[in-house]
Amino acid sequence: MDNSSIAPKTVGEIESFITMLLAACESKMVYDRLETLLTLPDVRRRGELNAWITDLLIAEAPRDLITALACLLDDKVAEKAYEVIYKCQRR
Repeated sequence: MDNSSIAPKTVGEIESFITMLLAACESKMVYDRLETLLTLPDVRRRGELNAWITDLLIAEAPRDLITALACLLDDKVAEKAYEVIYKCQRR
């Protein structure tokens, strides 16, 4: 079995998630969309994400995007993601 078939152990190993955070640091549009999502109360954020992910699945969006967004369903991951993008926009 090669390493490419082994699932990542942490969110930090999901390349598309890291790429999404970097995009938020470089693009005001991406930052604004993520900030709006990440400042919602947890239950509402998860509901919005589930609806968005469902729409993306129906639209056959790239799997990497869906995987990156799905990481934000975890409350602790979402909190840390907000800290990261907040810091990079305040530089």
